[in-house]
Amino acid sequence: MPPIVLASSSPYRKALLARLNLPFTTCSPEVDEAARPGETPTQQCERLSRSKAQAISCQQPEAIVIGSDQIATIDGAVLGKPGNHARAVQQLSQCNGRQVDFFTGLCVQQGFQQHFHLAHTQVQFRQLTPAEIHRYVTIEVPFDCAGSFKAEGLGICLFDAISSRDPSDLIGLPLIALSQLLRQFGVNPLLEAG
Repeated sequence: MPPIVLASSSPYRKALLARLNLPFTTCSPEVDEAARPGETPTQQCERLSRSKAQAISCQQPEAIVIGSDQIATIDGAVLGKPGNHARAVQQLSQCNGRQVDFFTGLCVQQGFQQHFHLAHTQVQFRQLTPAEIHRYVTIEVPFDCAGSFKAEGLGICLFDAISSRDPSDLIGLPLIALSQLLRQFGVNPLLEAG
């Protein structure tokens, strides 16, 4: 089996990939993540996923490289990573009682062969009190998460519903699609996992 490289420094993506029980390494690509003029959120998500995979694949062409990017939007406006307590509270207050769309791009590349998948998850936030929002942000400190929550933790209590093809989409690495794409490169997690 060729080496597998996760083109990310995200601890959340690393933990998700580890669930497939395949040996892999991580490498953080140097990619400018700023939006380009006129670029839609889904176009940005695809560009960044592909760019991350390509950046590492150029350095390690024999490896199967996994690139991923996630963008959260509310009414078409992008919600970035908050970075601090005040912005996290502001984001969650904005999401309060509303639907937020998450787009997760996934690119798997080896050499010149590349496959891409775009996942879409809708999250319906419940009506939250200011005390609930402040307490949540204090407990989980979700400053590095688009949308200001961690769905794999206490953040699940913020929602009324999640609509997705794959529950791992929301955390940032769609494992159902990834296992399908890996099989296209000759890696079957059920047969290779050790």
